[in-house]
Amino acid sequence: MSATPLRLGVFGATGRLGARVVAAAQASPEWVVARALGRAVSDAEPHAHAFADCDVVVDVALPEATDALLERLGSSGVPLVTGVTGRTPAQRAALDAYATRAAVLSASNFSVGVALLRHLTELAARAVDWDAEVFEVHHRRKAAAPSGTAWTLGEADAQGRGLPWPDAARAPRESGARGGDEVGLSAARGGDVVGEHTVFFFGEAERIELTHRATDRGVFALGALRAAQFLVGQPPGHFSMRDVVRLSMPGALDVIG
Repeated sequence: MSATPLRLGVFGATGRLGARVVAAAQASPEWVVARALGRAVSDAEPHAHAFADCDVVVDVALPEATDALLERLGSSGVPLVTGVTGRTPAQRAALDAYATRAAVLSASNFSVGVALLRHLTELAARAVDWDAEVFEVHHRRKAAAPSGTAWTLGEADAQGRGLPWPDAARAPRESGARGGDEVGLSAARGGDVVGEHTVFFFGEAERIELTHRATDRGVFALGALRAAQFLVGQPPGHFSMRDVVRLSMPGALDVIG
């Protein structure tokens, strides 16, 4: 890490996770929060090229704010870490275009533990062709169900088994007999649960359960900053939390390749 603090931009800074990212950066000597913007367009906010003076930007807004985000990035080429899921094909295409001139890291979850869970899920799916189900639990206020992370874990199982995605998804899992080549996704909402994801592999007379539980939202903010630190200096293109895990835990994912 350079002795000079990195200049951080945060988009969606007024949300719960955005506020956590700002607070974590402000508490660290490795960061200076150069720009913290809400997702809504406001006459009080700078617009085009607002993030041009940042070393990296973390986006934790909503998908409908993508156009405003890209307007503020402009043609700056500033690296972008985005934790937004549910973008439209047109929005994804616009993000792909930005990735031709800047490093872009996309993640449905900034937890290093979830990144490991995703790859363990793929490894297990390669090893055993068992029925797979993903079940997630979140606090009562979370709207998306199943979560973006649940979809990512389902995709990992599909990749491990060579199934088409998202065609193999059955979400939500409701009723009826199970098909052979599918991945079920289910959700529960209640209380103040930060986040819990379990991938079940059902065999004959035995099963495997892989679970990740987050007990403090701070883990996502710290993971976002870890991803941002990794992205600075990277060439244009797409990156993921898998790349971050490879850097911070050398050899951890070698078994998967």
